Amino acid sequence: MNAPLKTKPVINEALLAKLTGRLGDKATVEKLCAAFGDVYCGFLPDVIKSETSLDVEVAYLGCHSGHRNDLIADLGDSHTLVNASLRNWSQDITLACGNGFIITLMEHLLGASPDTVEQPADRILSVIELELAVTVFEKIANVLRSAVDAPGGFEPALELPHAIEDRPKPAEDKPDEFAAAINMSIKLSGIVSEFALIVPQSALLKTTVTAPRAKNQSAKSSEWTDQITEQVRRSQVTLDAKIRLQELTLRTISKLAAGDVIPFHDNGDVRVDVSANGKELYVCEFGRSGENYTVRVKDTINSDDDLIRHLMN
Repeated sequence: MNAPLKTKPVINEALLAKLTGRLGDKATVEKLCAAFGDVYCGFLPDVIKSETSLDVEVAYLGCHSGHRNDLIADLGDSHTLVNASLRNWSQDITLACGNGFIITLMEHLLGASPDTVEQPADRILSVIELELAVTVFEKIANVLRSAVDAPGGFEPALELPHAIEDRPKPAEDKPDEFAAAINMSIKLSGIVSEFALIVPQSALLKTTVTAPRAKNQSAKSSEWTDQITEQVRRSQVTLDAKIRLQELTLRTISKLAAGDVIPFHDNGDVRVDVSANGKELYVCEFGRSGENYTVRVKDTINSDDDLIRHLMN
């Protein structure tokens, strides 16, 4: 009679992670995350103030522990993500920022008055706002670097920002690692949003968090404002031209067929309303140049600053 086969015992995933330094106890993880939170509360407002002259308030909201992909999914749709790495510390850092902060910051950099800024719509970022997000994530990553005792002093490496819904589906054959989400709030002109750092616990548990040295942050810099304004001015915008036609009865409209002609409403110069992104920009007159139909600008509806503010979304 054959002896029964002995099956190798399966070790609990969490227990194995704890034994190999990839999962810490609740108290240790919370202490390390809170230390990072203190650094961000103390230094990120100074960084933003020095480069934009804008006052922001940053607060630590606590942390969550779990599998990395689950923590990212829990962020919600109104976030933009960046995959980042810090040499000699971790290759799998995820930075997340609420879209509301990027949208509000963009309005300020384009000259909006604080008392006119309203709660942003819950939407994904525009192309121009994603370019601003690059700069925001750089500042968030640089504060992280300054707080980590990784040898070599290397700069963080960041991929391009992307909407959370555009995040590639995790590979099924790659095990999901344990991570911690360090959750922060950031307030600008009364608009509160959130940002987060999702860090593998294998890196977090080996870290001694150190507060960076304070720097002179008093000098105002227009770098962000100039950069974003130039990006807006270089952006390609699709224009729409609307011409008013003569009124027709429903009976006439229902009988229109290919080849039928509908006259313009105007008898002289035909008025054309030109818009972009749903915002009216110019009053024009309809014309023709050679074989091309054209519109000639007769009047502007908004100032240059208003146009930029309209087209940024």
